[in-house]
Amino acid sequence: MSVGVQKPAATCGDDSVRLVLLHDSQGKMLALLPQAALLNLAAVWKQTGRSLQPVRTDDARRFFGQEGLRQQTGQRKLLSLPMLIDPRCADIGDIAVFEPFSALNFRAHSNWCRSAERCELGLSTDQIRAGQPQGSDEELICHAVEKFTALRVKQRLEDTLNLPSLPTTLQKIVVLRSDPDAEVDDLLAVVRLDPSLAAQVMSWAASPYYAAPGEIDSIDDAVMRVLGFELVVNMTLGTALGQMLDVPDEGPRGGTPYWLQAVYTATLTEKLCRMMPPSKRPRPGLAYLSGLLHNFGYLVLAYLFPPQFALLSRYIEANPHINSWVVEQQILNVTREQIGGWLLSNWSLPDDVCDAIRYQHCINPEGEYSPYERLLYLASRLLRDKGLSDGPLEPLADELFEELGLDAKRVYKMLDGLLSEDEAIRDLTETLANSRLDS
Repeated sequence: MSVGVQKPAATCGDDSVRLVLLHDSQGKMLALLPQAALLNLAAVWKQTGRSLQPVRTDDARRFFGQEGLRQQTGQRKLLSLPMLIDPRCADIGDIAVFEPFSALNFRAHSNWCRSAERCELGLSTDQIRAGQPQGSDEELICHAVEKFTALRVKQRLEDTLNLPSLPTTLQKIVVLRSDPDAEVDDLLAVVRLDPSLAAQVMSWAASPYYAAPGEIDSIDDAVMRVLGFELVVNMTLGTALGQMLDVPDEGPRGGTPYWLQAVYTATLTEKLCRMMPPSKRPRPGLAYLSGLLHNFGYLVLAYLFPPQFALLSRYIEANPHINSWVVEQQILNVTREQIGGWLLSNWSLPDDVCDAIRYQHCINPEGEYSPYERLLYLASRLLRDKGLSDGPLEPLADELFEELGLDAKRVYKMLDGLLSEDEAIRDLTETLANSRLDS
């Protein structure tokens, strides 16, 4: 957990700096580095010879939020902790700190710099990008796998690494999803032959979120009257793929739960899509599926790189101001978007969905499927502001709304309406998270 601090341009350039609270069995330590830089924990460990980790977000917030730290005495005590300083921030002078402090004047504590150790703590985005190997997504994924395992990639990635194969029912659903001539009767035939899927469809239709009038007494009723062909296909794909790999226990602490983020992103992405003018509007069903699977690569990373995933999670905790894909490039040389999009493409999911997932963080994506990518980008940033999606808060340009043909005021009003249904959405999330397909 870090606390951002503002400094004069004459001392460390135009960037801000931040304090990060670290700890281990020996005690606490502070790290001071440029605000925009990624805290390189490996450099901390090498410099100190200790296995220092970032303090949990809630604990750090309580620590920095102590009333005593607003006073000179408390600040003096804070700065008496062992500290590492990035050389770019050594000559700081007077610093005004963002909340929870009213002010933190380093110059008033003349001894703070003498005892601090200099260490190259921070990596800029340019430094991270410069160190990345070049190539296609498949080549980068293979490079990342070989970097952390002794395997030689001789076959397709999913075969070499023994990634789970798609269940038979799911294979049939993928075929239906890709068939423009598929009809409700085709879907019903698949659902009726799979008892677990049939039970899921009935439970989805009965969810308070859909508020179906009357009793739902058959699969036909659930599909045709309540959910519809598109929603059943997309919910089946999204939940079944998500359930093939376990949500990791070693994920970043304090993050939005995987399934809650998935359902909110899917629901909001579809609603945004339906608000677009008909001439610009892509297929709402695929927008929904893109949202439901937008973070699928997160599960794949945890499955492929279990030891490194725990390290990755600590880096993400220590650098909440940086998008996860930048951190993943530094630690793994591959991102969740790259590996998720690539794998889903190899499982023959629609190109629209795979591209949306792969390029969801591109501000100005170009190409045939760019509306899906822009919708995911917009949905995730809107939800970040509400604490329902992980990642740093980022301003949304008016041009983004304009490109999608959306009125910003209507969008924010719709978002408020969605949040008012939070209890029903969480109930649906619980249902989806517990869904399982037979093999």
